[in-house]
Amino acid sequence: MSCFQGLFFCPEACSLLLHNFCIYHISPPGHELGASAISLDDPLYSVDDLVDQIAEVLDFFGLGAVMCMGVTAGAFILTQFAMKYRPRVMGLILVSPICKAATWTEWLYNKVMSNLLYFYGMCGVVKEILLKRYFSKEVRGGVQVPESDIVQACRRSLDERHSSNVWRFLEAMNGRPDISEGLRKLQCRSLIFVGDSSPFHSEALYMTSKLDRRYSALVEVQACGSMVTEEQPHAMLIPLEYFLMGYGLYRPSQSSVSPRSPLSPSCIAPELLSPESMGLKLKPIKTRIPRS
Repeated sequence: MSCFQGLFFCPEACSLLLHNFCIYHISPPGHELGASAISLDDPLYSVDDLVDQIAEVLDFFGLGAVMCMGVTAGAFILTQFAMKYRPRVMGLILVSPICKAATWTEWLYNKVMSNLLYFYGMCGVVKEILLKRYFSKEVRGGVQVPESDIVQACRRSLDERHSSNVWRFLEAMNGRPDISEGLRKLQCRSLIFVGDSSPFHSEALYMTSKLDRRYSALVEVQACGSMVTEEQPHAMLIPLEYFLMGYGLYRPSQSSVSPRSPLSPSCIAPELLSPESMGLKLKPIKTRIPRS
């Protein structure tokens, strides 16, 4: 992966209303807006270095326990952060997460991209490979269907990144470890979103099977790629609402959610299976809440 999006929701100094959250966005080194190119002479960082940098960010802002949200590679790093710094993570919201080491196919594609980035910069081939990882075919368009606005915006964003910085992050993620065996020991609740057209759909299912079924839930979004946050953001609203209810961070006038479960099956199933009943124009989504 080459995309790392991470968010921290810090409720410590906030009221119970969701819109009063303090939100911190974190990017890997060199991926910040307007960041300069990192010298090729600087040593490469590892995934562990990125995990420890998250702790440094929390310390800098004086934050204690936080709610973490990560997309793709960011989901991997935040999951490993939750495993290493357990008291500092209240919960995980993961979008198209990965938990295993890179497969041979992914490793090879990453190496091809790394070489292209190193010698040719952010060329068209690299952007096409990344866009296929991020988005479904529906929004990428084709001969007769133009690209969607979100894909065009992503292209512009990739053009703004220094190729050497993307190369460094890609190298770090290509050497990531397998964290599958430690997932069941996570002490926080987890909510996973994944599009059924995502190349990491099967890995999200695998990751869900490794998590403690009492404290995790999976939401699959049909006709959607890895970036559910961009393609189908409305599909995330109801699951997030119920997820946050369990922490007392969002309280509608009438709700009854068990503090043991990440979602309340009795409350959430009708809305998710019939989003049209809420007046929302969503593509069908499916929720899996393992029963204990």
